[in-house]
Amino acid sequence: DQVGIAALAIPEEYGGAGGDFGHEAVLILAQGAAGLSGFGGSLHSGIVAPYILHHGTEEQKRRWLPRLATGELIGAIAMTEPSAGSDLQGIKTTAIQQADGSYLLNGSKTFITNGWHADLVIVVAKTNPSAGGKGTSLMLIERGMPGFSVGKRLKKLGMKAQDTSELFFDNVRLGPEHLLGGKAHENRGFICLMEQLPWERLQIAVSAVAGAQAAIDWTVDYVKERKVFGQPVAAFQNTRYTLAELQTQVQVAQVFVDKCCELICTDQLDTATASMAKYWTTDLQCKVMDECVQLFGGYGYMWEYPITRAYADARVARIYGGTNEIMKE
Repeated sequence: DQVGIAALAIPEEYGGAGGDFGHEAVLILAQGAAGLSGFGGSLHSGIVAPYILHHGTEEQKRRWLPRLATGELIGAIAMTEPSAGSDLQGIKTTAIQQADGSYLLNGSKTFITNGWHADLVIVVAKTNPSAGGKGTSLMLIERGMPGFSVGKRLKKLGMKAQDTSELFFDNVRLGPEHLLGGKAHENRGFICLMEQLPWERLQIAVSAVAGAQAAIDWTVDYVKERKVFGQPVAAFQNTRYTLAELQTQVQVAQVFVDKCCELICTDQLDTATASMAKYWTTDLQCKVMDECVQLFGGYGYMWEYPITRAYADARVARIYGGTNEIMKE
């Protein structure tokens, strides 16, 4: 809140900065250049808050957006389950309406970014299990609700500055005001998810390009200083050719991502194009990280070097937000 970087794309009337995706993209680029993977700020500001802005009732917007904007509340979104990842229609968590109009939420989620610290969680649940994807709704859960518990913090390969947890729901009773969008959005959760996909996937692409560029910059500096056989590693033609190829590919990817950012700011970015950007840039990011670690030699495998941590952080980008195989579908 003190530096004003939360909820950049949320209107000022709800406590945000009044910007658009372009402002979020600048922040993501800056974090990528610095090699920062935590906390899950882009998810908090760029996914959770927009879900409430675009699909919430006026009461829900005024109740939660201002506190998300100040950081008083930390947000998370709970989609993935132990047996359902990219296949969101296969989720088993349910929110069944009772005779008094309330809902009983039961089930569990895993791999939830910000799950350990979250004060407000958007939970994907089946309100009409027999209808499959057409019976899905988005429920708003607050920390401290009876029956809502947070499991252990999961130990990951990378992204160690970003908490990832399991969440459990045991007969959590929710009032109608906890259904995102109210009664009009009941069983329309899957439609809401699909509408937000371009925004979510483009964030991952922006981050991937930023991370790849940072890796090249670190590596260029390193190979100029590191000497092998009496000369800088940069003096070898293989080093120069490798870096030239990587920089060209990242530059091309940046142009594509910039175009996608222009499109999304005018609501013209379709899901297919966003999927192209997500899979292409995250594949490239991992390729760049691998080549750069190689040029660092043994030091590229040492945890105190940023390139090592970035290498570990990058791998999950081809999995989260929908696997890259799903992107191609």
